[in-house]
Amino acid sequence: MIIERNGCFLLQTLHTSYLFNILASGHPEHLHYGSSVISNAQYESFLKASTFGDGSQSEEASASLKNICYSLSEKHPTAGGNMIAYSDEFPDIALEDLPLEISSFGKGDIRDPFVLITHEDGCKTSDFIFEKASVNNEIKEPSSLPGSYDEKEETPIGDSVDHAGQLIVTYKDKEYGTKLEVIYSVYPDCDVITRRAVLISGDEKIHIDRIMSNQIDFHENGLVFTSFHGRWADEMHKTSSICDGGRCVSEEMAAGESGSRSNPFVMVSKKDTTEDSGYCYGFNLIYSGNHYEALSSNGYDKSRFISGISPSTFGWVLDKKEKFETPESVMTFDMGGFNGMSSHMHDFVRKHIVRGKWRDKNRPILINSWEASYFKFTESSLLKLAKEAAGLGIELFVMDDGWFGKRNDDKSSLGDWYENKDKLPNGIKGLSKKICDLGLMFGIWVEPEMVNEDSDLYRTHPDWAVQVPGHAHSKGRNQMNLDLTRKEVQDYVIESMKKVFASGDISYVKWDMNRIFSDYYSKQLTSDRQDEFMHRYYIGLYRIMDELTKAFPDILFEGCSAGGNRFDLGILCYFPQIWGSDDTDAICRADIQRGYSYGYPQSVIGAHVSAAPNHQTLNYVPLETRFDVASFGCFGYELNLCDLSSSDKKEIKEQIEFYKKYRNTLQFGQYYRLEDGRCMAVSKDKEQAIAFILQRESRPNRDVVTFKTKGLDNDLTYHFTNKYVNIDLKTMGSLINMFTPIHIKQDGILHNIANSMVSVQNEREDVISTGALMNDTGIRLRPKFGSTGFDQDGDKTGILRTGDSRLYIITKA
Repeated sequence: MIIERNGCFLLQTLHTSYLFNILASGHPEHLHYGSSVISNAQYESFLKASTFGDGSQSEEASASLKNICYSLSEKHPTAGGNMIAYSDEFPDIALEDLPLEISSFGKGDIRDPFVLITHEDGCKTSDFIFEKASVNNEIKEPSSLPGSYDEKEETPIGDSVDHAGQLIVTYKDKEYGTKLEVIYSVYPDCDVITRRAVLISGDEKIHIDRIMSNQIDFHENGLVFTSFHGRWADEMHKTSSICDGGRCVSEEMAAGESGSRSNPFVMVSKKDTTEDSGYCYGFNLIYSGNHYEALSSNGYDKSRFISGISPSTFGWVLDKKEKFETPESVMTFDMGGFNGMSSHMHDFVRKHIVRGKWRDKNRPILINSWEASYFKFTESSLLKLAKEAAGLGIELFVMDDGWFGKRNDDKSSLGDWYENKDKLPNGIKGLSKKICDLGLMFGIWVEPEMVNEDSDLYRTHPDWAVQVPGHAHSKGRNQMNLDLTRKEVQDYVIESMKKVFASGDISYVKWDMNRIFSDYYSKQLTSDRQDEFMHRYYIGLYRIMDELTKAFPDILFEGCSAGGNRFDLGILCYFPQIWGSDDTDAICRADIQRGYSYGYPQSVIGAHVSAAPNHQTLNYVPLETRFDVASFGCFGYELNLCDLSSSDKKEIKEQIEFYKKYRNTLQFGQYYRLEDGRCMAVSKDKEQAIAFILQRESRPNRDVVTFKTKGLDNDLTYHFTNKYVNIDLKTMGSLINMFTPIHIKQDGILHNIANSMVSVQNEREDVISTGALMNDTGIRLRPKFGSTGFDQDGDKTGILRTGDSRLYIITKA
């Protein structure tokens, strides 16, 4: 809901209010963003006024809104000491000590600016003053970038329903005539508001040095800035800093991707905020390139959050009457801590970012060939793997890297998108038919944004690669980026991918990008426009993705960039899911996926079961734990099924049956972070939940474990049980002799025989309880293993060792 009365603006969602008003000077004063400041009666009054127009409801809304804005507006009798008074006409206004909707350079606001422009005369001062505002009853997306969207449902005539809407506020520089549009989209159902900006030059050529997407000024300092950082194969580590003074920054300034180093999702909260209580703001950016998020505070008890394109490697020349669009930023607020905020972000991503056929559809269980064979495969070896997969109940077979050109390692053939007939004598068409005849869907790996020097494409078009002419180029993974700022290169990628995707019965595409950027340069850009390179690259990439996803609407696309190096909302506007990390070690993945969960739902996170010892860490993690962790995501396997023992294959078949039964809850249920190493997903109707616990470190004689849930219906009665699995007797080592009639040598022949013949299951939880009890107090689980007290009947002793895990099934009784 959007209400404007006499220069006062209210953007209202179900549980939050966003308010600003226009000062007499024309500057927009930010008043409040957070919990709702209106009563239920006022909400209904405002809603009727916005739905049906003028009348008594509108007059009542005007009076209420005026009173609210006056209550929240700051009263300054004069500018403070050592401050800049805005003008002779308004000597009481010092922009440094005002919370603002937008900020610029030169008129006294010396904080982090929203926009910084160099005018044709060399001046950097800008003074944007309110000109006009308008409201759209539908969401209009950006013209050059991906953005959020809304699918309106039909509403009976006369009903007042709070639909998504859009507010466009136009400001004009009173000296230069440059215009700045700030566009707010309000999604009441998700408690989300988005912001973006459009800068329109006047009668001069200008250079944009910096332009953000979002700015929120808070009336307090000492807030906590939380961001997520890492590196390849170790993404999304949560890091928090208290901003009592100065500036806290999360930035990807040069990699050219949203990045494993710093994800664009961040949070701002109070010091006492926890997972389940306290003020929490979530912010994200619908963008895949270099980004900047910062929280700063000054000496006047004010903090400023801004986010947008990183200004470190950005600049843009606007000729007369041209416009520039910023990426769209996303924000939400909840008083229920990090979990409350995450629930809004998850809903928003699912409903207003992800789109197309696969948005609400259960994702298939896949087998990926990469860690099974890397580059060393043939059609017959792939078919052997596919037959094993089909027999176990897997639904999708994915042929990863190595199928094209002369690709036998990572040194050649990127850009040559034709089949390697030595490996695939019958081509993609023949292989895909044989795979589909097994009852599987067929998928393929591509890396369209890249080129190797050892490729036909590079030999034909060396100028298409990103490199500085005459300079030595710094490569990554033996490859170079294609210059997607150039339309002819974009066209080549589009046409070559159309040929690949139409060459067989392809249901899935994994779109990879395995290096970051170096040596920013485009031969088609003039010297004064080289700082436009990175943003123009993404405009080109988004055009490619848009055309291909529209041309192949039935294909399930999965984004990937050396794992999680480009995990962002920009990619999710085209691809319904993204590979979370190249690290498939379950213990590491539990932390990585927990990091993602703060801003992204599990339905967009690719997660696989891989071999043990793990190929990234050489850690050995039990097969059941690998499954338990990966099940909270878009699930699959990435190992050589043909080499597994019969007992492992049996276990995998049971895992797949379990996952299919509870897939919708695992992928689309409301996700809750519990204490460290624990989480759960609850179905929309709250009649089913799957919960997870990981034993990070096993210590003796600490056998009592309480499992406390979240999100269950307090008034329902539930059956609490666990997934039953067989315990590997070899796990017990020589302790097996405590309950065997003869001595068994550890890892000897008898030990192996006993392990293959004797079946011992894990503990059995079987509890009937109310949601209230489980949410508030928790269930006391079966005791953990405690030295020689192991129960050989297998139904009394719980988790055994470090690295073990359990899944619990909670269903309406």
